[in-house]
Amino acid sequence: MHIVVSGTHASGKSTLVSDFHAAHPEFTVLGDPFDDIESDAPSSAASFVAQLRVSISRLRESAREGSVISERGPVDFLAYLTALEMLGRGDGALLSRAQELVESSMARIDLIAVLPLDARHPIDVPDDEDPELREAMESALLDALDDLERAGDAPPIVTLTGTPGERLAQLEHAAGL
Repeated sequence: MHIVVSGTHASGKSTLVSDFHAAHPEFTVLGDPFDDIESDAPSSAASFVAQLRVSISRLRESAREGSVISERGPVDFLAYLTALEMLGRGDGALLSRAQELVESSMARIDLIAVLPLDARHPIDVPDDEDPELREAMESALLDALDDLERAGDAPPIVTLTGTPGERLAQLEHAAGL
């Protein structure tokens, strides 16, 4: 089973992946693709394209492994590129190619766990974390997932809410664990 944990930055993905792995050590953890790139501009289109490529490469490479949980997946980076466009900071030429790459990678994912921002359990971020991009990415992510579902191109998608413990229980249930 290959689970992808998706969400905007500072939404609780790392905590969920860590908690999940502690409870299910048989799963291989693939960390945030950002950790595998070199970028002087982490919120740039070039950075998100590089992370998209890493994410897709990891999906291909881990296809033979039994149980994998990934922090972020291809659709996250499509959402970031879309968010940059929405904010007037993007490169529209990259979006159509990113969309194609994302659609072609969905077959390698068994479950997408989405962590939306939750006003009841907020995670505050400083201004240097680009709160405007954070909000725009979340909107773009939810729209992209809806589009993939409508087109029949998405694996099962579960939206996780509540405290970290509640999110973990919801993920385990969705994964049949």
